[in-house]
Amino acid sequence: MRSILKLALSRMNPAQEKKEQLSIMNTQITGIVQRVAAIHDLSGFGRSSLTVVLPVLSAMGIQVCPLPTALLSTQTSGFNNYYFLDLTESMKKIISHWATLGIRFNAVYSGFLGSSDQISIVSDFIGDCRKNSEDGELLVLIDPVLGDEGVPYGPVDKEMIDGMRKLVAKADVITPNYTEAALLLKKPIKKSLQTEEIKEYLMHLADLGPQKVVITSTPVAGSESLCSTCFYDKNTHLFWKVESDYLPAAYPGTGDMFSSIVVGSLLRGTGFPDTVDQAVHSVYKAIQETYLRNIPEREGVLVESVLDKIAEPLHNPSYEMIK
Repeated sequence: MRSILKLALSRMNPAQEKKEQLSIMNTQITGIVQRVAAIHDLSGFGRSSLTVVLPVLSAMGIQVCPLPTALLSTQTSGFNNYYFLDLTESMKKIISHWATLGIRFNAVYSGFLGSSDQISIVSDFIGDCRKNSEDGELLVLIDPVLGDEGVPYGPVDKEMIDGMRKLVAKADVITPNYTEAALLLKKPIKKSLQTEEIKEYLMHLADLGPQKVVITSTPVAGSESLCSTCFYDKNTHLFWKVESDYLPAAYPGTGDMFSSIVVGSLLRGTGFPDTVDQAVHSVYKAIQETYLRNIPEREGVLVESVLDKIAEPLHNPSYEMIK
């Protein structure tokens, strides 16, 4: 196929060739495949970030265009002396080249960012993508990767949190875990939250800018043996939650898997409650399989175990409204 394309382009004059190249690059939502710019780090070992995002969205029939923020020999949890290469300057050059090609995206999905400089780069990139989207619509999901289990990640400081607070204002959907939600809202970390507190968290996060908010690992009072995901749609002012059994293990990549499914499902036209339900269900299945197979936690969630069913709709939705 590639040789045929080269032959066809060789018979055109330079102006025709450039026009044809741009036409090829600009296949859009009305064409063959929807396209997502995925802004994450890339780890050579340990399932997380791009090594999870790429297979999940590909399995859902969506093209992933990686915009890597850093290159690591392994993911960081459970490993020492790993190699880390900051790609801040490379991000600028990749974006610049994409701009010359006129590439358009159906969605931008941002995850781990290594510095406040990268936050500024991503903010500008989202603005440019919105201006250049063919139909004026662009889905922007931001997973504000800041911390977990009550504490910020090592490199996350006040400047990073303040910058992320501004970045989520550009999102349509955000998917923080409870720790990240508390950091964004400058709230103390609690062992449990009452229903009204959860609703306030969701609404206050939506006040930062996004229309849809999901908080994973929400510590719902009275549900300590369950893992709760609570979510809110500002347009309808409706609240929901999905609960699953708690498993005593913490695997890297689960948040990346969850947010990838949310992006993919929303692009495929799935309703918001069904989207979150599908994401919770698929991640739980992957965690369960990883746990039963005794995979070391630092190797990440066994995403391979659910890829063949990840795009299948649920027959028995488990989400319920929060009143």
